[in-house]
This record gives sequence, structure tokens and C-alpha cells, in this order.
Amino acid sequence: MSITQTDLTRINTFIFDVDGVLTDGLLYCFADGEQVRAFNIKDGFAIKHAISQGFRVAIISGKNEPGVRRRLEQLGIEDIFLGIEDKVETMEDYLYMQGVNPATVAYMGDDMPDYEVMQRCGLRACPADAAEDIKAISTFVSTKNGGRGAVRELIETIMKGQDNW
Repeated sequence: MSITQTDLTRINTFIFDVDGVLTDGLLYCFADGEQVRAFNIKDGFAIKHAISQGFRVAIISGKNEPGVRRRLEQLGIEDIFLGIEDKVETMEDYLYMQGVNPATVAYMGDDMPDYEVMQRCGLRACPADAAEDIKAISTFVSTKNGGRGAVRELIETIMKGQDNW
């Protein structure tokens, strides 16, 4: 599948997974139990820019780490759903409460927990290193790996397609 101009112009909401999308999927575990992930600064800039231009940005992730929440809040993301087992229900509830049509949502995921929720969105996106089943249903496959600018590439592509990058 490939992205069309119609895909680009109708998007007003971005929803992202965290591990493997905003991060490279590596998890560093320390003796004290702390778990650390690395986020890409360029992805962060693009998220902040999208929010400043009126796009909605939400996070739906199965993991729930305080450090991740702090980073997402620093980027200005208000709609953060961590520790989620049912991503479909969470997304549908969020879209209903915000009055957002699923056809106007770009969702970026990387692995099987994202499969069902991605199929309910207008634009399905994934990093270059996503699972093969996720790539197969994606409208947009980034040239970048997760945590290495995939989010920036998606946001920039959509915003440039709308002439507001």
C-alpha cells in the first residue's frame, strides 16, 4: 500500500505506540529495577510542532513507566494512555470523547499489539523495522527505524502534504 494525497490531507490526529516507535525497542534494566528507554529528539520536535499547529497527539502503550510519562508530558502531549491492555477500546473511547473520526487518524505501531487498532484508523503507519505483519497492513512504512526518526518522518510527511510544516 502507499500513501495518497487524500491520506495526507484528512489527517488531524496522530496516535503513537511507545516501545519500538518512539523508542528503538531496547529496554535497559538496572539492578535497582529502573527501566530506561531512549527517545529521539527529532521525533520530539516534530510532535511539539504538530501540537503547535493544532494536531491532536495521543499515546497508547502497554507499558507504564513514570519516566516515559514525564517525557511525553514534556513534549506537550496531554492524551497519554499507559499500561493499556485493550488498545482498541482505549482508542475508540478516546476518539468518541474527542469527537474524532477514525478516518482522520494516523496511527503508528510496530508489533502485533498494534495490529487490530491500526486497522481501525485512516492511515496505518510503522517504522522500517516493524514486524512483517504490521508492515503488510501499513499505508506508510517509514524509511527510519523506531526511535530513529520514524515519528518525525510521518509527521513531517503529513504536515508537508497539508502545506503547514
